[in-house]
Amino acid sequence: MSLSEFDLIRACFTDVGPCRSDVGLGVGDDCALLEVPAGQSLAVSMDTLVAGTHFFSDCDPSAVGYKSLAVGLSDLAAMGADPAWSTLALTLPRVDSDWVREFATGYSRLSKPYGMRLVGGDTTCGPLSVTVQVHGFVPPSAAVRRGGARVGDLVCVSGTLGDAGLALRHLLAGEAVDPSLRRRLEYPTPRVELGRRLRGLATAMIDISDGLAADLGHILDASRVAAEIDLMKLPLSPPVADAVSESSDWGLPLASGDDYELCFCLPAERLMQVKDFAASLGCSVAQIGVIRAGSGLTCRLPGGDIWPLAQVGYDHFLQ
Repeated sequence: MSLSEFDLIRACFTDVGPCRSDVGLGVGDDCALLEVPAGQSLAVSMDTLVAGTHFFSDCDPSAVGYKSLAVGLSDLAAMGADPAWSTLALTLPRVDSDWVREFATGYSRLSKPYGMRLVGGDTTCGPLSVTVQVHGFVPPSAAVRRGGARVGDLVCVSGTLGDAGLALRHLLAGEAVDPSLRRRLEYPTPRVELGRRLRGLATAMIDISDGLAADLGHILDASRVAAEIDLMKLPLSPPVADAVSESSDWGLPLASGDDYELCFCLPAERLMQVKDFAASLGCSVAQIGVIRAGSGLTCRLPGGDIWPLAQVGYDHFLQ
């Protein structure tokens, strides 16, 4: 028996995420009714994932559901915001209740630990795609923006770089993929608590979704500064380090997308404090460079030569 749009909503999306006192009315009416707490700014971000571009059409639907929310949570993390609500627009080529239920399971798996309540959305028929809008709260003066980096600040990143890019490279080549790499591609970890703890410490921050070089470049443009990074300081997992060593191609950790780590700047005297609390969160932080006067990004090889940035990062309209 086929299900209608409203059957799907009732069956799969009515109770996604924990109940929240700031949700007066959620899924099931023409609009959600929501209350922003006093003294908080509302942080809002939206991302669309398209089959064949952001995920394989035969990808596990639970992974698609998980990742579609993870990318938005990563944006909130980059502002130091507390997650609150999400809305979901799901476009399906046909009604497949099993696929939708598994998708909702993956989505809910991430909603609950981060306190995200699904409060509305839409379902339509068409090429498979997922659009998620996330909403979070942050005190107005505490939001960490891209434009605050200062000359002398250290450039830091969380986690490791290039894992998702290497997984995708193997998948596209039809090769076996290390399970840990595939997990990094399909189940990224949004660094929400790290972002929140960086309020008042980081001078600028961004999440790494299109590649380190591209996203750090956004900080440099917004802050009107330059940066120099030491490629030997990039945090790499063993498989990525091996791939870079074999090919001498630093483009993998510099320009691969889907890392969903945080790149941030901060004064040198704050580095150890940040490393200590990051370790308590189970997350590593590496200092990879420094902010300079001027413009642009310089990447130094071990011998001091400059690595040419032929590919900066992912761009939907330049691929």
